[in-house]
Parts: sequence; C-alpha cells; structure tokens
Amino acid sequence: MALVPCQVLRVAILLSYCSILCNYKAIEMPSHKTYGGSWKFLTFIDLVIQAVFFGICVLTDLSSLLTRGSGNQEQERQLKKLISLRDWILAVLAFPVGIHTTVLPFILIEMRTSHHEYPSRSSGLTAICTFSVGYILWVCWVHHVTGMWVYPFLEHIGPGARIIFFGSTTILMNFLYLLGEVLNSYIWDTQKSIEEEKEKPKLE
Repeated sequence: MALVPCQVLRVAILLSYCSILCNYKAIEMPSHKTYGGSWKFLTFIDLVIQAVFFGICVLTDLSSLLTRGSGNQEQERQLKKLISLRDWILAVLAFPVGIHTTVLPFILIEMRTSHHEYPSRSSGLTAICTFSVGYILWVCWVHHVTGMWVYPFLEHIGPGARIIFFGSTTILMNFLYLLGEVLNSYIWDTQKSIEEEKEKPKLE
C-alpha cells in the first residue's frame, strides 16, 4: 500500500496549482496589465492547463468512488467519458506543454500511478499542432495590436528567422507528444510484464 494514496496526491497537486495561480495573478508586473494580460505567456497558460487537468483527475476519482458498486450504467458511461477527457488532456496538452517547465515531475507521477489511454496518433498530433499554431497566431496578434513581441528576443531576429523558430517549436511539440506516448507505453508495458511475472506459478 502506498504511503500517500494517489487520490490524495492529486488533491494536493491541484491545491498547489491553485495557490500558484493565485500568487501569479497577484504579482504586480507591467506586462500583466497590457493587452492579453497573463494569457500572453505560455507559462501561465500551462499552469491553467495543469490545474484543469488535475481538477479533472480529482473529479474522476470522486466519480469513480461514487460509481463503484452502484450498478448504474448511465453513471458508468459518464465516468468513461470523464476518463477519456482526462487521458486526452494529458496526452495532448498536459505532457507536451508541461514538459518545458518544472511541472514535469507531477506529470510523470501521474503517468506512473494511473494508466492513460492515448488517442490515435493522427488525431493526437493534429490536436497538438492546432494548439501550437493557435498560440503562435495569438503571439503574432498581440504583436499586431501592441507593436511588442511577447518574447523580446523575437524583436531582434528577422521575419525568416521567426518563421523558422515558430516552425521548430511546432515540430518540438509534436516530438514531445510522441515522447509522452512512448513513455506511457513503456511504463505500463513494464508494469504489465512485472505483474505477469508475479502471476506465473513458481517451479518447485
């Protein structure tokens, strides 16, 4: 039995993200008061993604406890939808976006303690590309409105270099998605092998 049940751990992680978000919004920074506010920054967007993800994890745990043994098929269907949403957010957003920050340990713990079903590779890559391109367009729009780039180094490189940079970040996000898919498979294939080994009858 684990010293800290994974359900309790998820609640603690969720509360920590809520605290971080509250403190982040309380910081008096000039950039937070300009067009787009905190939503210009990928770090803030990532914090929101992680808070939403772990909020859904906690909700899934509660729903699982309430549904267990009830025999209510409708509740079980709703629980399956919630689990599918949780797994989709982990695969497409929480892991690829979160891996560039210190939230990675929390994601790895979550991947290790609960099995997650990844979507088909084509739909997953399409979703992460949509997110990447959407954020790039948002950054360009903020520059169009304010005349300032969200990330100052973009001011010092030419249009061609910006295109290469934006294209490279999109490719990187696709790579991180694939890394998460491989890592998830490795963790649970290894776990399955260990369990199967334990179940084998011992030779006398």
